Amino acid sequence: MIKTMHLLRWICLSLGVAFFLMPLISTAKFSLSLRRDGYSLDAYRYVFADPDFISSFSYSALIALCTIFVGTVLVVPTVYLVRLRLPWLRPVVEFIVLLPLIVPPIILVFGYVRMFSSSSLIPLTGTSRGSDILLICGYVTLALPYLYRAVDTGLQAINARVLTEAATILGARPITIITRIILPNIMVSVLSGAFLTFAVVISEFVMASLLTRPAFGPYIQRVGVAKAYEPAALVILSFFITWTAMGLVQILARFSPPVRRESK
Repeated sequence: MIKTMHLLRWICLSLGVAFFLMPLISTAKFSLSLRRDGYSLDAYRYVFADPDFISSFSYSALIALCTIFVGTVLVVPTVYLVRLRLPWLRPVVEFIVLLPLIVPPIILVFGYVRMFSSSSLIPLTGTSRGSDILLICGYVTLALPYLYRAVDTGLQAINARVLTEAATILGARPITIITRIILPNIMVSVLSGAFLTFAVVISEFVMASLLTRPAFGPYIQRVGVAKAYEPAALVILSFFITWTAMGLVQILARFSPPVRRESK
């Protein structure tokens, strides 16, 4: 019976891996088939030689870094205050940060466009800088579940209450406690959330497209309309970036301290 269950687990795992890898392998094979006489990296060379590829990827990377900075500034003090000062508010905050997983991004960005159109009190969509700000706000919202969980796990792994009490006795202010004591101790968790945020932002399409921003996701769609092999190469590159970020998260997780309960 035990051997049968063990065999069934391996069969299910193999089917799951095949279900995931087969489309990816087919896409990679197609991206190498630009030449009729054999496989080549011509599609990748054309992609890297395209100025729009460099500009769109650089734009998305910059927006991702801004999203990580704004999200960290917003999430770290919030999680710290909820865990130490306002524990009764924890269920409400957790419900709010999970909403981006429920509400489709198209609804979120459509609400931004309606609220901040040229006829509103704060017309942001009429300028490139304003659209960039809206895009960052939208990405911060999408990244909230990942950043919040990462930071919350990091705070569980340290005795934040004792550190806060010790710093308070020494005369440290709350902002000093967060920036110079709490943040360095949870930096591994913050970086894990940052890599997940980068992976989400770099491949996002809906928000950047509706806000008409020159991001990497819309660039892949534009290339897919006019060409055949280059979009497959871009998809493989996007998967590579995403899984590199996931791998870095796993590597950082090895350096995280074990989660322990705080003393009351």
